[in-house]
Amino acid sequence: MLKQFLNLKLSQKLSPQQIQLMKLIQLPTQAFEQRLLEEMNENPALETGKDEEDYEKDEFDNEDYDDYDDAESERIDAEDINIDEYLSNDETPDYKTQANNYSDDDDDRETPFAAPVSFHQDLINQLNTFILNDEEREIAEFLVGSIDDMGYIRRSVPDMVDDMAFTQGIYTDEKMVEKMLQVIHELEPSGVGARDLQECLLLQLKHKTPTEYVALATDIIENQFDAFTKKHYDKLIQKYNVSNEQLKKAIHEIEKLNPKPGGSFTGNNKVTENVVPDFAIRIVDGELELTLNGRNAPSLHVSKDYQEMMQTYKDSRDKSAQQKDAVQFIKQKLDSAKWFIDAIRQRQETLFVTMNAIMHYQEEYFLDGDETKLKPMILKDIADMVGLDISTVSRVANSKYVETPYGTKLIKEFFSESMKNDQGEDVSTLEIKKILQNTIEEEDKKKPLPDDQLAEILKEKGYPIARRTIAKYREQLDIPVARMRKKM
Repeated sequence: MLKQFLNLKLSQKLSPQQIQLMKLIQLPTQAFEQRLLEEMNENPALETGKDEEDYEKDEFDNEDYDDYDDAESERIDAEDINIDEYLSNDETPDYKTQANNYSDDDDDRETPFAAPVSFHQDLINQLNTFILNDEEREIAEFLVGSIDDMGYIRRSVPDMVDDMAFTQGIYTDEKMVEKMLQVIHELEPSGVGARDLQECLLLQLKHKTPTEYVALATDIIENQFDAFTKKHYDKLIQKYNVSNEQLKKAIHEIEKLNPKPGGSFTGNNKVTENVVPDFAIRIVDGELELTLNGRNAPSLHVSKDYQEMMQTYKDSRDKSAQQKDAVQFIKQKLDSAKWFIDAIRQRQETLFVTMNAIMHYQEEYFLDGDETKLKPMILKDIADMVGLDISTVSRVANSKYVETPYGTKLIKEFFSESMKNDQGEDVSTLEIKKILQNTIEEEDKKKPLPDDQLAEILKEKGYPIARRTIAKYREQLDIPVARMRKKM
């Protein structure tokens, strides 16, 4: 039996041009410059620099050549576009910051870089200083290739023996691999090639100048590693019959070791990406001043040569099929250039008005840098102020950086939910986290505060927060539990 139903469905559809504009808005400065370069390479009708003349009216107005537009059938209906297939909300990971020159007129100069030696290549180079036969060298180089970026070999010896046989045609045994591991453990930085943290620390202690405290530290790591990691210092003092001061000095030797020997290698093949701030906020005569990085506002214009080619075609009496094909190409490139120039202007305006609203919303913070003065602020607050969609504000906040008198910040860091204090006032969760962080920094490290005591202290300060919320904020701040904060 057939049944009929009336179903109303509201869906959001965007044109390809709108989708491309949102993608442009999402790009930070460096990615935008790359996108601009790609567009310049693809479209010869788009040029940079100042145009010689100001064209009040485009000489290639659409109505003059609509008769030759035979591409109507190839146009994409906006109703067929699904926004989710085109837009990405990926957040920009946190990077180290670097200041940027905002002048639009300064020349860009390429800084020469020496080609770095990779971490693994440096280890191979060190192997060349050892006297090894062909078999030993092959095994040693395989082991170096098994070392991860942190400096560890996280595979079992039997697995590596099997892997060498199946993938490299190297037939050996566990005894030989263990022998070559001893060679790897002689390489720098100390601790490289360890199978776990305990072995990594022991290898580094082995290379230190022998002293009473290095010997005690070695014994602790080798035989009392669990007690050490859990900071059961009383148990260690009783076990080794040493004073508190002696144990403190031994632990100090351990604290000087590097748990990630590969991560500290300056020639590692990881690429360090520097952040280019998209905005700058400065304080001028007690007032906030916002500027947009000049690299986001390039001087673009439509090619005069292409406009003249279009005009020549319009003035021509004889219009062959070949000329019609050519003018279709010219028209497409001119339309694309005009749209891209307009899209960049819209991008500039969207970025500026959004950041300007954020700056004024958080004016109290930007004037003195006190993080406890950050107000609760969600995307909707800013979207309502500037009349933009929440998703547009999100794209600006998630991927853009602003240079402030207090450092370069990711804009999304200024957003936070609100909570009520004991006066019933809305306060930012950022403010609460800052107070929690300050409380932990001021605690007695010999007797660090557990979460329930931290909750009581914040309650006394006017922030009634549950213990589980304290634990959540502490984890978000990357602060360990009280037991792991304990120091001698």
